[in-house]
Amino acid sequence: MEYKTAKRMECLPFSGIRAVMEKANKMQQAGEKIIHLEIGRPDFDTPEKIKKAANESLAAGHVFYTSNYGIPKLREAIAKWENENHGTDYEASEVLVTVGVGEATFASMDAFLDPGDEILVPNPVWLNYIHVPSALGAVPVTYSLKEENDYQIDFEEMESRITDKTKMIVVVNPSNPTGGVFSRETLEKLSEIAIRHDLLVIADEIYSQLVYDGTEHVSIASLPGMKERTITLGGFSKAYSMTGWRLGYLCAPVGIIQACVRVHQYTVTCASSFVQEAAITALTDCADDVEAMRKEYQRRKDYVVKALNEIDGISCNNPHGAFYIFVNIKRLGMTSMEVAEYLLDNAKIALVPGSAFGSEGEGYLRISYACSYEELQEACARIKKAVEELKNK
Repeated sequence: MEYKTAKRMECLPFSGIRAVMEKANKMQQAGEKIIHLEIGRPDFDTPEKIKKAANESLAAGHVFYTSNYGIPKLREAIAKWENENHGTDYEASEVLVTVGVGEATFASMDAFLDPGDEILVPNPVWLNYIHVPSALGAVPVTYSLKEENDYQIDFEEMESRITDKTKMIVVVNPSNPTGGVFSRETLEKLSEIAIRHDLLVIADEIYSQLVYDGTEHVSIASLPGMKERTITLGGFSKAYSMTGWRLGYLCAPVGIIQACVRVHQYTVTCASSFVQEAAITALTDCADDVEAMRKEYQRRKDYVVKALNEIDGISCNNPHGAFYIFVNIKRLGMTSMEVAEYLLDNAKIALVPGSAFGSEGEGYLRISYACSYEELQEACARIKKAVEELKNK
């Protein structure tokens, strides 16, 4: 039988990140020692208190459906955590528990974007923000985040991209893939634009707890006039090392929650009951665990930034958030895909070509430093050797 997929599938290519990972895994299965710097997956185990809470929930027989919105106690805990850490004033009724931030992203856009609507999206950016609106028939319009501007927004460019079809703006803060953190001044200017043009804002803050060098993280929903038009996305995968648990959330006014929950009802119904109960423990009893991991990421980042900038032919900014470094490889005279393939084939290092994150990512590679310090030391030594060999060809 010949299968003909829906036309919208043309807008959903396979992930460039996962493509690198699949090739690297095949090489590893063939016996090659690959260092994985391509995936945003913490190498830490989930804190023991969280696992214990999940086991206790299972043992108590909490294995059934929950409310579509999520367990009430978790919604209360999320609202409280957001308010205490981000200066917002959410109520539990303004929280929807989702299956990871990926589902929260989809629900937020599916609930509000009609075919032909335009959505402003950073470039470079986590690829879901390009392909999901495209599959919905909406039009992602990009605004540039450039290294020379420390990945802050060029507001003259952004304003020039706004039309009468623009409905939403996406803000990823801290950024995947650059590790950049928007300053308070940047977010205040962005808020003024969103209010003046009456736009909704999707604020992806999944990495908000992972900031370094004394950098301030500002939640845009905490700024005057912004809560009513902001959908804040958060989750447990990164800061709590719970990637496989698949739990996220969105916070927004009740009217927005009511729209998003309808998408949620017809896709996943609810997040896993025992995972939700474990997440309450994460929010209320694991701040020390998160801080220990954050300090280790700081140590890794400092080492890798210094080591990479000592390699002739490549360079990088010092990122202040997430666990990514965007490495400038433009002086090598090759595309980001060519350099990524060269490093995988010759140095046995898996990285993501910047082009996977949009046109502004060309000329860069994304490194994830969410692996061990020792692996990062070995990776930097291999990169140095490979770049030297490449330059001498």
